[in-house]
Amino acid sequence: LPGLHVFAIAFALEVSVGKTNTVMALNNSNVLLPCTFITCIGFQDLVFTWYFNSTELLILPPLPLQIYHGKIKNKASEPTVIRHNPRVEFVGSTTKKDNNISIVLNNVEFSDAGKYTCHVKNPKERNAQHNATIILTVVHKMVETDNTVTLIIVGVVGGLIGLLILFMLIKRVVLFIIKKTQDGKKECLVSSSGNDNTENGLAGSKAEQKAPPKA
Repeated sequence: LPGLHVFAIAFALEVSVGKTNTVMALNNSNVLLPCTFITCIGFQDLVFTWYFNSTELLILPPLPLQIYHGKIKNKASEPTVIRHNPRVEFVGSTTKKDNNISIVLNNVEFSDAGKYTCHVKNPKERNAQHNATIILTVVHKMVETDNTVTLIIVGVVGGLIGLLILFMLIKRVVLFIIKKTQDGKKECLVSSSGNDNTENGLAGSKAEQKAPPKA
């Protein structure tokens, strides 16, 4: 049934190595290989394994490719190691909010570059399995990113924004001056329309009008 299918997907086991699946490390340094898992119904006797250039999907992978193998009894207990490479250190925790099963690879060498797969198997979900892979690149030195193009773009955009702001300020000043000039002209017109035009005898003047002479 469709409803049962959606229900089954909602409770599926999921493994993640973060937003990016690539990591770059400097030769002879230590590098973190992140991995977390999610299960909505919890877990019991969960088994997780880290593989190098291999996955659990292969039948009986060679033991050297299995760089860390651990088991977690339940949510209240931390993982116990079953087998691990001497240079691999477990740095995760499963008693906290996120089920973290990350590891650190110490003193990486150029030969350590490759694919690292984090595989999880949960017997509580009818032995549901899932994995995620992260790619490690080992370099002699870190290359500094050339931000020249970025700085040029930021400078151009900043200049355009500055010009736009300056244009808006000039526009406001010009409009303010025009408004003041128009207001001044209106005041002059009002003032001139109410002047006393006695001397020139214009219409609307206050001069006394003499009565027409009698015949």
